Amino acid sequence: MAGSSAPVGVLALQGDFREHIAVLRGLGADAIPVRRPTELSEVSGLIIPGGESSVMDKLSRMFGLAEPLKAAIASGLPVWGTCAGLIMLADRVLDAIDGQESFGGLDIAVRRNAFGSQLDSFETELDIPVVGEPSLHAVFIRAPVVESVGVGVTTLASLHDGRVVAVEQGNLLGTSFHPEMTGDTRFHEYFLGKVAAAA
Repeated sequence: MAGSSAPVGVLALQGDFREHIAVLRGLGADAIPVRRPTELSEVSGLIIPGGESSVMDKLSRMFGLAEPLKAAIASGLPVWGTCAGLIMLADRVLDAIDGQESFGGLDIAVRRNAFGSQLDSFETELDIPVVGEPSLHAVFIRAPVVESVGVGVTTLASLHDGRVVAVEQGNLLGTSFHPEMTGDTRFHEYFLGKVAAAA
């Protein structure tokens, strides 16, 4: 099992994994891209980046990563999904394309294209108590939204209209937005704290 010195992985099949690796390394973490089950077995935590969830699903199965990832999530590996990564961690995807699967683990239902074409991208300030003051500038790009949360899930952030955009459940974190794009590293620091606590 991964020890405290084990690197943090970023799922690197598709999407903006390079940005997450850059933020993690900027914080002094040993961060590696994960494309194979052998690499997954070496990490102490994993970020699933933004991208296209249906493509990520297909590639994870093609590379033999889907089942090992599900097993790692179930065994307590700290995993954080951003945007498409949030969709991949959701137990229920309300508007999945035919045959699309998620890794699951978060007892939530998400809607993939929640904001419609006219609101493909927007930015807003979010109050997120777990990362402290001041409010966090959040970038949403064709973002999903959490439509419902199970009893074991903590809501970390909501939009002004009440729609949930950040959740936590045990070893798992999910955000609808892209913290790797703003220069505010507090969410990455929060996740590294979860990784350290689990080691």
